[in-house]
Amino acid sequence: MKLKKLIKSYKDSYNTCKCSYACYANHFQRNFENWTSGNSDIDKFIQDTQLSSHNDVSNVLEWISYDRFWDIRDITKGWYRANWIDGNIIDWDNENQNWKRDQYINVILKELCYSEVIQFEFMDKNSKVYGITYEPITKNYMIVLDNKCKECNYICYSRHFQQNFENWTSGNNDIDKFIQGTQLSCHYDASKALEWIPYDRLNKIEYIAKGGFGKVYRAKWIDGNIIDWNDNQNWKRTGPKFVALKSLDNSNNITFEFMNEIALHNKVDDSLFIIRLYGVTQDPETGNYMMVLEYAEDGSLRNYLDTSYNKLNLKSKIKYLYNIVTGLENIHGNEIIHRDLHIGNILKNHEIILITDMGLCKPADYNTSECTKNNIYGVLPYIAPEILRGQSYTRAADIYSFGIIIYEVISGLPPYHDLSHDNNLAMKICLGLRPRFNIEVPQLIVHLIKRCLDANSLNRPTAIEIRDKLWEFLNDTSQNQVYEKMDNNLPISSNKCLANLLYETHPEAIYTSRLLNFNNLPEPKNSDDYYEQNDDIISKKFSDSLIYNFLNENVKMKVKENV
Repeated sequence: MKLKKLIKSYKDSYNTCKCSYACYANHFQRNFENWTSGNSDIDKFIQDTQLSSHNDVSNVLEWISYDRFWDIRDITKGWYRANWIDGNIIDWDNENQNWKRDQYINVILKELCYSEVIQFEFMDKNSKVYGITYEPITKNYMIVLDNKCKECNYICYSRHFQQNFENWTSGNNDIDKFIQGTQLSCHYDASKALEWIPYDRLNKIEYIAKGGFGKVYRAKWIDGNIIDWNDNQNWKRTGPKFVALKSLDNSNNITFEFMNEIALHNKVDDSLFIIRLYGVTQDPETGNYMMVLEYAEDGSLRNYLDTSYNKLNLKSKIKYLYNIVTGLENIHGNEIIHRDLHIGNILKNHEIILITDMGLCKPADYNTSECTKNNIYGVLPYIAPEILRGQSYTRAADIYSFGIIIYEVISGLPPYHDLSHDNNLAMKICLGLRPRFNIEVPQLIVHLIKRCLDANSLNRPTAIEIRDKLWEFLNDTSQNQVYEKMDNNLPISSNKCLANLLYETHPEAIYTSRLLNFNNLPEPKNSDDYYEQNDDIISKKFSDSLIYNFLNENVKMKVKENV
C-alpha cells in the first residue's frame, strides 16, 4: 500500500513542471517507461526533445514501432517511402487523454548509421524529422522524415537530390558538401544544382588550351545536364552535349577556400552572360578535379578578335561590350568581385559573349596563410594600379579591368603587346601609362575608357553606369553616322593587319594568370593631360614625359634598395 502511494506521489510531482501546469513535456514523460529503442543513447536523445516541448510539439521526436508503417517501397540505397498509420503528433486531446495525430501520412525512412553523429542526422533544414524506428530484419535504425520539403511543403527537387546523396562521392568531403549544398537549395529549379559527374560519362575528350592554373578540354557529356524530374521517377536530361572541362592543377589537394571560390561561380549562374557551371568531375589518371562548364563554340573573345576582327563593325563591338558589362553588373549585384577579369576569361558562344572563371585566378591548392600582402594572381595589364600596390580587390578594380577590355575590343590589340610584362610595366602603369589607339575612336568611348582607367578608383563608374552608357550609345540614332563614318574610313590595310596577326607580341608579354609580386611601386596617378580631348587615350606629350618620370622613379627605387 505504501509503495502505491509513493508511486502516486511521484507521478503527482511531475504532473506539473516549470510551466506550472500539465504541459506537453509532462505527457511525454509519463510514457517513458512504455517504450525503448534498445539503445540508451537514442532513448536519451528522443526523450530530451520531448522534455523540451513545453508549449510546442512541432520539434518533438518519437520512437516509432516499425509495424506502424505499411506499403514500404525502396527509393534508392538506404532510402524508402512508406505510409505511417498513426501519423505525427499535432496536439494533446484532454478529453481522451491521448495525442491527436495527423493519420496516414507519407514519410521517408532513411537508414541511420549509428557511427554517425545522431544530432547531425536530425539537423536537416530541408525536411521535418518525426522520429526513429528499427527495421527488425536488417537490424538497421532509421530516421523517419516528412516526404515533403520543409520550405516548399511538397516533394520538390531538393528532396529528389537528397535521396541520392549516399549513391555518390567525389572522394573529397568539401566538394561533396559543396555540391550537396547547391542541390538542397534548388527547390524550384533543378538547373541551379551542380552534380558530381563520373568521368566515364564523358568521352571524346580533347585538349584545347592551357589556362593560368590548369588545362582546358572539350568533351562530350553522354547524359547532358538535368532539366526536370520525369514520370519514371528519374531526372530528365538534355542528352549528349559538348562541354568544357577545366582541369585544376594540384587539385587532389584542393583547399576549402578554393571550393568557396567555385561557389561564387555557381551563385551568379542565372545570368545570360555568365558561362554555366554544370558540376565537378575527376581525372582518374592525374587525380585532378575538373569543372564541367558550358562549351563556348567560338572560344575566347581574344582568339575571335585575332581571326575575325575585320568582320566586326563598331556597333557589333559595342554590343559585345554591353554583354560583358551586363554580366559584370550581375556579378557585382550578387556582392561578388571577379578579381581576374581579362579577355582570356571572356568567351564567345555564337553571338553571346560570356564571362567565366569567377575568382579562379588562384591555384587550387593555395593556402591563404602563406600569402603575403604583395602576392597577386592575375594578368598584369588588366590589374588596377592600387591592386598592384597591395590593396584589396574592390568592384572598382574589376571596372579598371573592364576598361582595358573596352580598349582591346575596340582596337583589336592586346594591351601592352609590345612590352615586357614585368616590374617596369607595373611601375609605368602606376605612373599613368595607359594603352593607345592606332585608329580613330568616338570621343564618348574614349572618355568612358578613361573613366574606367582612372588612377583614383573613386572616380571610376559602376557597372550599371557603363551598361546604361553603352545602351544609350547603341540606341542613339544620331550615332549611326558616326558608326558608318568610322567603319568606312578605317584603312583596309589596318583591318587586314589585325585580322592576319601581323602585330608583333613581345616574348615576355604574358596573358595567362600567374603569381605577381611587386614592391615599392609609386602612388597611382593620372597623366597631367589625362582628361584632355585626346582620341588615343594617352597623348604623345604624356608618353614622352612618362619616360622622365619613370627614370626618376627607378633612381628612387635604387636609392631605397641601397639604403
